[in-house]
Order: sequence, then structure tokens, then C-alpha cells
Amino acid sequence: MTRAFVFPGQGSQAVGMGKELSLSSPAAKQVFEEVNDALSQDLSTLMFEGPIEELTLTYNAQPALMAASIAVVRVLDAEFDIKIADVASYVAGHSLGEYSALAAAGTLSLTDTAKLLKIRGEAMQRAVPVGVGAMAAIMGAEFSVVEEIAAEASGDQICTAANDNADGQVVISGHKEAVERAMEISKERGIKRAILLPVSAPFHCPLMQPAANEMAEALSGAKFNVPSVPVVTNVGAGPENDPDMLRKLLVDQITGKVRWRESVLKMGELGVDELVEAGTGKVLSGLVRRINRDIKGSSLQTIADIEAFAISLK
Repeated sequence: MTRAFVFPGQGSQAVGMGKELSLSSPAAKQVFEEVNDALSQDLSTLMFEGPIEELTLTYNAQPALMAASIAVVRVLDAEFDIKIADVASYVAGHSLGEYSALAAAGTLSLTDTAKLLKIRGEAMQRAVPVGVGAMAAIMGAEFSVVEEIAAEASGDQICTAANDNADGQVVISGHKEAVERAMEISKERGIKRAILLPVSAPFHCPLMQPAANEMAEALSGAKFNVPSVPVVTNVGAGPENDPDMLRKLLVDQITGKVRWRESVLKMGELGVDELVEAGTGKVLSGLVRRINRDIKGSSLQTIADIEAFAISLK
């Protein structure tokens, strides 16, 4: 079995995330305490108890999702003596999940990852005033078709295909008016669904350039180690080991599209036949069925999930 560990992005957050794991494992509890200390914030209480409106704020959701993912990784190691490098050939993460992947592979420390994601969330929120930008999911159309629609809708504004998530699931991003025009064009072309997403900023498009500039500065001061396993990056959609390139790609990722469908296809080409999602939700393990049915998808969220996974390796 050739395995990849993958880490979810924004949208997977939920009140109660990580709580059961924290109560079940001292190793998980320590992760949440370390992230709280790094941010000088009681993020774990917000994760465990809500309110969801506060948890969903970009600068809270990003470090929270990473903490829940790394808690799973730490429990595997501390409670079951399973290290990512011993059971996975690759790691990857969707958008902010790429930071979780880098932390899981030892490229970034947990403290640095938490601080960087807080900066990232704040920078992305500041980059575009609330109400100016938007994102929408276009369901039931190929990526190339959505790219054409986004280009047609742009006019003198920005509208781009931002997330290539799976066959028939593409997210567009840009100025709100242009995104709404793209949704109308989609309907005129008979595309079955176009849904405005409940996000506070237009991620992964050129409007995020101010945030990319801020992250370039923040990342330049962070220590990057060689990952214990190659990281399949959002921007490159292929495996990368070089710390300097990984740093650069995190900057490019702010304005660049998330090539998730291509990343999963590439992992399949590289022999991956099991994709394990570590953290909150089952979005990525669900998407894999739409991208490559030869790859088995599973999710590790609870202590029972982790124990069943450990047993499956014996």
C-alpha cells in the first residue's frame, strides 16, 4: 500500500473539533496548549465550544484546522508509535492544509506554523475590504469551461478559476460583481449549480497580492527544514523537497490556484493507492472518489479512527 497523508483547508472547521482527541490523549492536549501559547490566545476553547461565527473567522479557522490535524499526527506517534515518514510516501494539504502538511513532515515547527497561519489569516482578511470580493462554487462543469466563463465575466475586474477541487467542482474568486456575472453566465450555459460561498475574502486570486507580500516577509524569517517525505504542493501539483522552493510556493499559493484535482492525479501516477485525511471533516477523502476511484480515501478524526488505522497497518 502506497499512502499519502492529506490535510483539510478552510470550510472544514466545526465546533467541537479536536475536543474528543484532547480528552483522550495527552499528546493531542499538548498540541492545543502549544498552539494557544504560540498565539497568546485560548484557541482550543474556541475550537471546542465555539461560537462558530468566531471560529469561522479566517485568522481563527486557519490555525485551528492545522492544530486539529497535527493533533492526529502527534497521537499516531505518541500513542501508537506510527510516524508519518514510516507509513506515508507523500503529504499534501488543501490551501492552508499545505501548512499542516509541512508541519507534519517536520519542515516547519508547530509554533512557527501556528504563528504563520495567524499572520496569513489576518493578511488575507486585510487584503480586500469585506463585500468587495467573493467566491463561488461552479458545479458540474470542467475546469477549462469554468476558466473561459471567468475570463468572459472579468471585464475590467478580476475573476479567476481559483480551486480545481475535482471533476465538476471548481471554485471561482475575484471582485463580487464579476463573480456574480460568472454565475449568471454559468446558468445561461446550462451548468447545473453556481453557489456563492460564505467566505469573507476572495482567496487564491490576484486580489490577494497584498497578503502575498506580507507572507513573503513572514516566511522569510521562518526556519524551513527538508521534509521527511515529499510535499505535493498546491501550486506545482507535484512533489517537492527543497525548503527554499517550498517557502516560495507558499507565497505563490496566496494568489495562485489550488490544483487539488491535478495533485491527486499526480499522486495516483506516483503509485499512491490510499489517501488518509488527518484532521477535521471528510472533504478531501470524499473528493478523491470523484478524482481517482482507484485511490481509497479515509479520515482520521477521533481516537477510534486512529486506533482502527493503527490496527490496519499490522
